[in-house]
Amino acid sequence: MRLPWQPDQWDPLIPPGPAANIRAACIASNVRRGYPRSRSASVSPVAIFRTINSTGMRVPLMQGLPNITSGLLVIWSRQSVMHGEVTVLPKSMEYLRLMPTATKTPPRVIPSPRSTPTIDQVGIEERVARIKTRSIKKETKVQGMKLALSMIDLTTLEGADTPSKVKQMCFKAMHPHDSLPGLPTVAAVCVYPSLVKVAKKALGDSGVKVASVSTAFPSGQAPKAVKITDTKFAVSEGADEIDMVISRGKFHSGEYGFVFDEIAAIKEACGDARLKVILETGELGTYDKVRLASDIAIAAGADFIKTSTGKISPAATMEVTLVMLHAIRDHYLKTGEMIAMKPAGGIRTSKQALHYLMMVKEELGPEWLDNHWFRFGASSLANDILMQLQKEADGHYQSADYFSVD
Repeated sequence: MRLPWQPDQWDPLIPPGPAANIRAACIASNVRRGYPRSRSASVSPVAIFRTINSTGMRVPLMQGLPNITSGLLVIWSRQSVMHGEVTVLPKSMEYLRLMPTATKTPPRVIPSPRSTPTIDQVGIEERVARIKTRSIKKETKVQGMKLALSMIDLTTLEGADTPSKVKQMCFKAMHPHDSLPGLPTVAAVCVYPSLVKVAKKALGDSGVKVASVSTAFPSGQAPKAVKITDTKFAVSEGADEIDMVISRGKFHSGEYGFVFDEIAAIKEACGDARLKVILETGELGTYDKVRLASDIAIAAGADFIKTSTGKISPAATMEVTLVMLHAIRDHYLKTGEMIAMKPAGGIRTSKQALHYLMMVKEELGPEWLDNHWFRFGASSLANDILMQLQKEADGHYQSADYFSVD
């Protein structure tokens, strides 16, 4: 096979030692580097190749190579020649992936203060301030509010919770306001593990997910074995999603490896359930720590990163959420893997929800405007959205007394 480049130009870039695993991603010409595909512009194709040498360090090999159209990629080095099969996908696909030629797993890389970017506090706050000045009207507003409603996790996490209360909440999840036709259901209900089975039965085949908190929520102050048992019980009862809390004490003590290992262990205990990792950002203190905790959670296997338990103040803020969205964006640009986001606590009005959706679309792209990738942990938000939708429908505001309190 004739290659469109000379093998010799690879030599200086390949480290000594056998390359154990090779991954290639070819980004099609409609994708601009630095942004998700939804915000693309026409540029030349870019291919990024990475290899892992004998020490397990990731080393960039080449950028700006031509797009791969053949079924074989030959990587040349002074030490060896490696062949790997390329899965050739339809032209509409953005990625061609090189299948690994060996099974060696690279060592874990735990994010640390040295490896995570420093956050520009002024820049974050100015960006959020600009978003908060915006507004949308009429049909676009209605569509945005319905989208926000479909992203809500209705939650009851009180010591006085009863099966009857959970059943009532599940009914509202499926029937937000029957006098308004065409409303979506909410995304999920969130309960304690002991009430998961009640919620699962009440929701039936409605499509509304059942989420359960675990890991000694909300404090996280329990041995790892107890947290794993807690998680496995919730999953065995039928939970589709698990909301865990990180060990903030260990995080503040600099024991990042402990936090990483604990998240990874809970992820394994989840099985097929999706894992939301709650950072409790109100206790972390700085944007830099929020970014570090986000990076650790993502690296350890989180499906979602979540701001707060809703039990302390401050809970979710747009500034903290923006920092976490940047962590998700950077991970996506490095790996192509989408991570979901959930701000929780303190989001009470439809106007706030619309500002969050604007920010998500502009920072991550419209792919994240789906309840698989973005959620609101805010039960009181549902009623405000319903009141606003009723006003848009008939021109009159209704009292909160006309809506159930869940």
